[in-house]
Amino acid sequence: MTADPQVAPEVLAFYTETIDESERLTTSADGALELVRTQEILRPHLPPAPARILDVGGGPGIHAQWLVNDGYTVHVVDPVPRHIDQAAKTGATAELGDARKLTADDRSYDAVLLLGPLYHLLERADRDQALAEAARVVKPGGLIAAAAIGRYASLFEHVATTMLDIDRVKDAVVDILATGIHAPGRKGFTAAYFHTAPSLAEEMTAAGLHDVTVRGIEGPAWAVLKGTEQHTSESVRDTAMFRAALQAARLAEPYPELLSASSHMLALATAPRT
Repeated sequence: MTADPQVAPEVLAFYTETIDESERLTTSADGALELVRTQEILRPHLPPAPARILDVGGGPGIHAQWLVNDGYTVHVVDPVPRHIDQAAKTGATAELGDARKLTADDRSYDAVLLLGPLYHLLERADRDQALAEAARVVKPGGLIAAAAIGRYASLFEHVATTMLDIDRVKDAVVDILATGIHAPGRKGFTAAYFHTAPSLAEEMTAAGLHDVTVRGIEGPAWAVLKGTEQHTSESVRDTAMFRAALQAARLAEPYPELLSASSHMLALATAPRT
């Protein structure tokens, strides 16, 4: 029996009709940077394969695919039917469901990933519930990793794409900077919440998780990649520019003051051992 996902209709429409999430991390240089860096950050903290990993909000299974290839047993939960069909082709199992009401048993997974749900839960109570559910289903001492969009990502992105001179875009960026919310009904993206590094860490800690650390995923040069591709219509993956951006992300990692330069952040934590 699966939970009835209560995703906002706008979010469901965005991932069903507007974009194909299966392509986001593979067709652009900044997407490829996000994927490589997510792998780099996660792999050293994952339990040894074939541990059981719950990929909550796992979308079309981009992360499930490399985890399966690494030998893990992966189950994807996502509220978008299109994603379930795509994720089922990765070798993972997949289930339509809601991050706030998981069907998994208590303490049944070695690690839980939330690499998307916090983006689209605008209310703090909903994000708290998603983290509480992750803590419930992971084994004592198990890894919980949660991704968030950085508060300043839209500012950097729209400088790179030169869209800040469009009034509706500028107004949306101003509101995100002030409130962290891309309001429902606004064009360009769907309803979303943008974290600061301290707010992401605080939410993880408030969920009772231990050893919380927040890492920048793409580092400070991702928008250069995005802008270059936007204005030249040429891919810069597999180029010196991409390698430099990747190196910049690695070099920036030890410096908390550079966290806000990344488009996304990844919080790592462990569940209580008792």
